Amino acid sequence: MHGESPIKRRLSRKIWVGSVPVGGDAPIAVQSMTNTETCDVAATVGQIERLEQAGADIVRVSVPSMEAAEAFGQIKQRVNVPLVADIHFDYKIALRVAELGVDCLRINPGNIGREDRIKAVVDAARARNIPIRIGVNAGSLEKDLQKKYGEPTPEALVESAMRHVDYLEKLDFPDFKVSVKASDVFMAVNAYRLLATRIEQPLHLGITEAGGLRSGTVKSAVGLGMLLAEGIGDTIRISLAADPVEEIKVGFDILKSLHLRSRGINFIACPSCSRQNFDVVKTMNDLEGRLEDLLVPLNVAVIGCVVNGPGEAKEVDVGLTGGTPNLVYIDGKPSGKLTNDTLVDDLERLIRDKAAEKLAHDASLIARS
Repeated sequence: MHGESPIKRRLSRKIWVGSVPVGGDAPIAVQSMTNTETCDVAATVGQIERLEQAGADIVRVSVPSMEAAEAFGQIKQRVNVPLVADIHFDYKIALRVAELGVDCLRINPGNIGREDRIKAVVDAARARNIPIRIGVNAGSLEKDLQKKYGEPTPEALVESAMRHVDYLEKLDFPDFKVSVKASDVFMAVNAYRLLATRIEQPLHLGITEAGGLRSGTVKSAVGLGMLLAEGIGDTIRISLAADPVEEIKVGFDILKSLHLRSRGINFIACPSCSRQNFDVVKTMNDLEGRLEDLLVPLNVAVIGCVVNGPGEAKEVDVGLTGGTPNLVYIDGKPSGKLTNDTLVDDLERLIRDKAAEKLAHDASLIARS
């Protein structure tokens, strides 16, 4: 029930963003972007550390000026997660962050200007094994494409992307990934479908400017879910007008729902009704808050009554079924009874014990191999 994903992923060329593989047989990477002032090194480092704790594989940082580039160099020295520098137009900024140890350059070659400048950036990237991300956005299409198509379309997004791809292919630089983002779900999905047939490189998925926490999560889950279910996508970013940490949480929840990543707890919980024998909503809110630090993949079911409870509980690592009394299952077998007055404390303890047991078991398997 909660095993491997049936999805057959599109085979793409593997690249490396720092220590993180993207594409090929690598897990789908989850990334976010800082929204602090880059020149405020302490604030940016603090946010990156929070993103890393939440599970971010890669973090993107905007570098709009040479001053920000120097700050980026300081930031890079103080964090562990690979960093992508987001750069537009000024090739000198790209050259500087390459010197300062950037792990990936988010830069559209065609926006840099003269071909000698493009070549200088590509040569710097090649010399230091730095991949490039081409990022096309429906809101900033080239003027001639706007005129040609009349409005942003999937075909317009892909034509724009291929212009930038052509620059890199002419310079024999294959280590790049591409995104074709739009705020409209169908436009983005169809653009990615088209692009997936045109290039072998990894695709970075996102629904741009998706919205606030709730609406943006829904829009991203629908759009990215369609693509991921078709095997398209090697790295994702959930664009939310919210704390960037929420982007990482939502990203992992989307991947967990498709069995594409397993990190932290996968909760199965009923929406609750008058049959419930304990407050399911409060219990879930408390547990999610308390257990955010657990990174061990576990399946946990919290069901308020005996209608679906036992069936769900028997399929997970830890399951709670409401009853008189409430019953708890470990590895699908009845393990004890829990009373409502200490329900959350007791359940948290059982989940942490199970996580520790699983961690020890996995460590012993690795040691034996």
